[in-house]
Amino acid sequence: MSKVKISALGCYVPPSVLTNRDLEQMVDTNSEWIVERTGICERHIAPPEMATSDMGLEAARAALEARGITADALDAILVCTVTPDMLFPSTACLIQDRLGAHRAWGFDLVAACSSFLYGLTTGAALVASGAHKKVLVVGADTMSRIVDYTDRATCILFGDGAGAMLLEPAMDAGADGGFIDFLGEIDGSGGDFLKMPAGGSRLPASQDTVARRQHYVHQQGQQVFKYAVKKMYELCAEVLGRNGLKASDLAVLIPHQANRRIITGAADRLGLKPEQVLIDIDRYGNTTSATLPLATQDAIAQGRLKKGDLVMFAAVGAGYTAGASLWRWGY
Repeated sequence: MSKVKISALGCYVPPSVLTNRDLEQMVDTNSEWIVERTGICERHIAPPEMATSDMGLEAARAALEARGITADALDAILVCTVTPDMLFPSTACLIQDRLGAHRAWGFDLVAACSSFLYGLTTGAALVASGAHKKVLVVGADTMSRIVDYTDRATCILFGDGAGAMLLEPAMDAGADGGFIDFLGEIDGSGGDFLKMPAGGSRLPASQDTVARRQHYVHQQGQQVFKYAVKKMYELCAEVLGRNGLKASDLAVLIPHQANRRIITGAADRLGLKPEQVLIDIDRYGNTTSATLPLATQDAIAQGRLKKGDLVMFAAVGAGYTAGASLWRWGY
């Protein structure tokens, strides 16, 4: 099996920003409460004419430009999203066509807030097997399209954005370079606590489902919060332990950005110092599949993630889905 590294990164967020003060004019809430409960100050919102594939395309182009290659070099495109442009064709097909990646195959991957982490692991396996040399993993979500802006418990949480990482063989990464380990877990018994009830084969779209507002995110926050803190800690601790590492060996933990208190709760249990934990939820909110690449971009920009550093990615999402992935950074 070949070693695998992340060789390039590209991100995109729409220019329009929705602040907590803006939300105060839309729903019964206030900025101080939002910051205290979630850590969010603002989030980017896509304009009506922009869809998930549009943002994913921009992130993909940025990653290819950063690597200095054309789309024809790609072997596969994996698009991680819960807000596809449409149920079919896949968003991967739409991005592949507009990108001009004529040699690439691909598919969409749905694992809610764990989608990008699962996509990164799947892409790494394709490269490690020797089947592919260049796999592009795109995480993009237009969460503003499935958020009920009359529900103050959920509308404050989500934003729109996209990110992409390019995976390649790590020929020069050394014995411990690139991808090191992954641990994933799903627990379907938690499915009722975070879901979009309608729009599938169980409850297809109808006047009744629209009237009942069942095409929006529905969440039982306390249940999700308790599971997320516990599971993020457990999976990260297990990955570190089975690789003979301690939390102090990590340069940075890059967690899914769902809630500041979830992140700090898990980080405290792991014994991580604040400087070892990347938190940028204040500027983006929860962008679902885009949170990990956006946070990685910030970690690099802040000088907290450099070539050769150990980095842990972690996520928990609806389903429930969860995972932790350990890498030695490749560039």
